Amino acid sequence: MFKTNEGLVDRILRVVVGLALLGWFFFDQSGGVWHYAKLIGIVPLVTGLIGSCPVYSVLGIRTCTLKN
Repeated sequence: MFKTNEGLVDRILRVVVGLALLGWFFFDQSGGVWHYAKLIGIVPLVTGLIGSCPVYSVLGIRTCTLKN
């Protein structure tokens, strides 16, 4: 379906950042408009788990090694 265009380090960083933002959302219940902005953590989490970034595809960027 999607071509893998993220390397291992890129994927790990995305998952960590996504989990950190979602954890911050669930543990900090301060409220306000910016509280819901932390839900953007879903995007790096999902792209890190599937290994494909749509923005990378559009820009032609690959951080993964090419398989010969």
